[in-house]
Amino acid sequence: MRWNNNQVTKLLSCDYPIIQAGMAGGVTTPELVAAVSNSGGVGTIGAGYLAPDKLVKMIKTVKNKTQKTFGVNVFIPKLPHYYPDQVARSRQLLQPYEQELNLTPRQVMKSSESIFEEQVNAIIKSQVPVCSFTFGVPDKRLVEELHKNGVKVIGTATTVEEAVINEEAGVDIITAQGSEAGGHRGTFNVSFDQGMIGTMSLVPQVVDEVSLPVLAAGGIMDARGLAASLMLGAEGVQMGTAFVTSLESGAKKQHKEAILHAKENETTITSVFSGKPARGIDNEFIKKMKPYQKELPDYPIQNELTKEIRKEAAQRNKPEWMSLWSGQSPRLSRSKHASDVVREVIDGVEKLYGRSN
Repeated sequence: MRWNNNQVTKLLSCDYPIIQAGMAGGVTTPELVAAVSNSGGVGTIGAGYLAPDKLVKMIKTVKNKTQKTFGVNVFIPKLPHYYPDQVARSRQLLQPYEQELNLTPRQVMKSSESIFEEQVNAIIKSQVPVCSFTFGVPDKRLVEELHKNGVKVIGTATTVEEAVINEEAGVDIITAQGSEAGGHRGTFNVSFDQGMIGTMSLVPQVVDEVSLPVLAAGGIMDARGLAASLMLGAEGVQMGTAFVTSLESGAKKQHKEAILHAKENETTITSVFSGKPARGIDNEFIKKMKPYQKELPDYPIQNELTKEIRKEAAQRNKPEWMSLWSGQSPRLSRSKHASDVVREVIDGVEKLYGRSN
């Protein structure tokens, strides 16, 4: 049996088990999503921060660019406790950055579960083939509703226990997110440090414990990563950082350049930008805010407080104040078309595995 003829490709109706991670914040442009899907993988819209109406527009644009399977990734909402003292402390620490960038302090928008519900409704109404979830597990009834409407569901786990919880919720596929992964950690059932298990350790243990197909995520950038994941028992991979530097990516120029010139020891886990642990390239903002990390508000409050700083820093070409999310394999990143990234992975695995496997 060929290496790409498995449960993942059958469930998702795609040619190759290569899933582009649903990176929120503008990275996953319609062009990127369509390019990955048209190349035989599954492109994913990162809808974490998208208003429902904007999500609908993006889905329509993607559908105009591809007839192939694509997905949407959404964040499971968690309503944080609002502590005025924490917010005041964060504002105090952020004031020097705001002053230098001529910004007025941001009002904190209240979190709402209704936005999540509207996003899911948009996915169903727009007949999106795949929906993936991060930061938690969808309610069992929600999974059933998605299934009734022909939507395949992908969950995220950073521990074996989280994978079991996903399976019990009825998802179709589980993404095992190793500690090497760039961006936010998907941990939801334990403290984030207890969910910092490497991809090579996590994947086979998850595979042994659940009966669902597993995707490996974290540090996978090329054919070697996919082939290794298959050997560990995964039936596909989710790749993020590999697509951030692609020509179709909506990542800021400074973000792409930072990844392309970073070394493997230059990323760190930080929560100073968003209030939730995430892996990115270490910079001045992270270093200066790190001593106060435990005093800052939780996600998404801190994310709102730093939003304009990050945006304006990009405008002023100050990458030292931007969130430069990246996995631990930046040396393997390249500036090329997303279709070339996918094609090179496929060709590489064909050579490694042999065309008859």
